[in-house]
Amino acid sequence: MHDAQSSDPVSLGWMQGHPPAEDRRIRAGDAGAYRFPQIRWSFSHYQELYPTKPIDRGIGAVQVLPLRLRDDLDAVCFEPTGSNIWMRWDASLAKNFTDGIVVLHRGARVYERYFAALKERGHHLCASVTKSFIGTLAAWLIDEGRLDPSAPITEWIPELQHSGFEQARVEQVMHMTTAIRYDETYADPQADIWKHLKAGGVFPRSADDPGPSCFTDYLQTVVQSGEHGKQFAYRTPNTDVLGWLLKRVTGQSITDLIAERIWQPMGAERDAAMQIDPIGFEFSGGGLLAVLRDLARFGELMRCGGRVGDRQIIPSAVIHAIQRGGDRTKFAPAGYSSLPGWSYAFMWWHAHDDHEVYTARGVHGQTIYIDPKAEMVIARFASHPMAANVHLDPHSLPAYRALAEHLIREG
Repeated sequence: MHDAQSSDPVSLGWMQGHPPAEDRRIRAGDAGAYRFPQIRWSFSHYQELYPTKPIDRGIGAVQVLPLRLRDDLDAVCFEPTGSNIWMRWDASLAKNFTDGIVVLHRGARVYERYFAALKERGHHLCASVTKSFIGTLAAWLIDEGRLDPSAPITEWIPELQHSGFEQARVEQVMHMTTAIRYDETYADPQADIWKHLKAGGVFPRSADDPGPSCFTDYLQTVVQSGEHGKQFAYRTPNTDVLGWLLKRVTGQSITDLIAERIWQPMGAERDAAMQIDPIGFEFSGGGLLAVLRDLARFGELMRCGGRVGDRQIIPSAVIHAIQRGGDRTKFAPAGYSSLPGWSYAFMWWHAHDDHEVYTARGVHGQTIYIDPKAEMVIARFASHPMAANVHLDPHSLPAYRALAEHLIREG
């Protein structure tokens, strides 16, 4: 069942019927929603399983993404990383268990497909793509002078005194250069990520579990391991701390911040949502739910320097700060074999290539890929059986580059 066709949730009958058959039911309460192949259904029906809080699109007009579909993109070929056997673009979509993909070129939709359980106007889990929204908001508050990147985190969140974040500064959290003891290996049920997500209600927590019962309580248990600021280490608690910080600085919820500063001004077509923990705290590290075209709209907003038409929505200085990327020497020790020469800053991943590519990335294949030189944005939802993107990158990153070069060459 480890291919897209045999794991198709519609063909397998997951959650079909009134009620579904016992062996076709998916529940959050037994962690079934995060098992494969169940994720092929649950990621496209997440709000039916977990508590969420809406992100209001408002009553303004939808920003139109003109439809100019092309018939030459499926046949674009590339060599997957580590292989000398060429692959077509359309074949790569199934290889990576794609649920939906939109390609924008100069703001128009030139390619759009939906698979498995995802409908055209359906919401899908964005996972850690959420982090890039949080990082963008933090960069924005810095630009406004409301947040000092050199300030200690505890200046705003005194509850983190005596935790691993006690000595951390805002910029270290924002760029994930904190030194905290935290294992984010999804394949290991004993890893810290499981304790973290159990606290937030993402994974089930037994009634006799003595551990923390919400995200903020969990963050206070994280311990320091090494010296902050020395090197990059991808750790989701950093983003949850940053989300907590944004709420303290602004006095607003994350859902309201995204709605008022991004979703409504950019002309989103549907409300979005954020997963919340047992006390209503938004999951900043990975809880965004959105429709695919709205994810593409955000990518296009970033590509266009924070502008929609003649309206400046995100200050250009914020976009430029993000586009510069981070310190590659601090990133290198993390050992991302599929991302040589990359960096991480403001919760975005930066390629530092000749196309100035930067991306938002989430487990199981969630992506916003921005290629300024090719004037291209790709938004993808997926439900790959393996969480880590290292399993998708060999058939994604070269495919995106080939598509960009094709669009540049063919216009």
